[in-house]
Amino acid sequence: MSPVPLSEARGLPVWRRPVTLLFLMAIAMPLSFATWSALLNNFVIEAAQFDGADIGWLHTVREVPGFLAIAVILLLFVMREQTIALVSLALLGVATAITAPFPTMGGLLFVTLLSSIGFHYYETVNQSLQLQWLPKHRAPQMLGLLLAAGSAATLVAYVAIVLTWRAFELSYTFVYVSAGSLTLLIVAYCWFAFPQFESPHPQTKEFVLRRRYWLYYALQFMSGARRQIFTVFAGFMMVERFGFDVHHITSLYLINLVANIILAPIFGRVVHRFGERNALAVEYVGLVVVFMAYGGIYWFGWGVVLAATLYVVDHIFFALALALKTYFQKIADPRDIAPTAAVAFTINHIAAVFLPASLGYLWLVSPGAVFGLAAMMAATSLALALMIPRHPEPGNETVFARLMPAAPAE
Repeated sequence: MSPVPLSEARGLPVWRRPVTLLFLMAIAMPLSFATWSALLNNFVIEAAQFDGADIGWLHTVREVPGFLAIAVILLLFVMREQTIALVSLALLGVATAITAPFPTMGGLLFVTLLSSIGFHYYETVNQSLQLQWLPKHRAPQMLGLLLAAGSAATLVAYVAIVLTWRAFELSYTFVYVSAGSLTLLIVAYCWFAFPQFESPHPQTKEFVLRRRYWLYYALQFMSGARRQIFTVFAGFMMVERFGFDVHHITSLYLINLVANIILAPIFGRVVHRFGERNALAVEYVGLVVVFMAYGGIYWFGWGVVLAATLYVVDHIFFALALALKTYFQKIADPRDIAPTAAVAFTINHIAAVFLPASLGYLWLVSPGAVFGLAAMMAATSLALALMIPRHPEPGNETVFARLMPAAPAE
């Protein structure tokens, strides 16, 4: 089937339009990845007897494909981005479905690597497709709705886990296979129901590293480093320190999902109204407070209610990160979106490759210090976010851009 230009896609039925495809993919990804994450801490402790160092190594391996996301540029020579997205989602679904039969360090590292390749390559091209297919004036609101859609789908899965995990004594195998299979069913539908869509701006198929994008790169690096501490250690803390069971952890995820469903579209409108700089500043100030309070749990012996509250608030603040996507959309050459998405994912995962393992050993000595380090990272991100101009655009990428002489073409 010949590719359909985006300009003609509006004439297609709603169920075959680009935005519908974005929503279906937004639903398919968390069905596998979020379910895998929700059960992971309990699974590795109960089935594989992991400690803090082991979970650190597992997440280090998980982040290696993110660090190598730049290889997506090579795939663009043989596949369209839309094809890469669906193939990656299928790999994520398969890896999730086969997780439970490998309750050993070696087995989990292998399955995690497969899952991570699917997840990170999907996320790389998905971000590119979103920024190419969504108009700039509506991108913040639509990104908020896409986040809400993914949260709603995951909410259904998590409610099923909470209600049935103990009542029917579900096994890890059953849950992982069910989640992976649902993702694969959605991928199959997307493969056959949608044509290939063609962006009006052909993407550069080469390594792109622009000097004028330096602030975006720096924010991506700090975001990746900071997010690792939350992803790896916040949930692990709830299980290790407070003895949370699967249904307890999943209940926290449910609260997070409901909050995202309600707040993500609001956050999209907030970014549109107040700008990326103000939205990111609010996020980073909030994260400094949250991470310091996490440290207080270990320094001052604060209790489980505060820990659970912080876990939810932490997750809510991360939803404001959509402002980073729209900041780049506003400053980017439209032809740079796909290669820069790959480069940015690699930059985002530089710290992710070594932080989980190294901080896993620090965790064994002082868990509070891990969260203190995260607070310092959030403060650094705040300083960087304040360099974003109120109205970013090409030639006005930072608050310093107007003070600098015009740069030669790159």
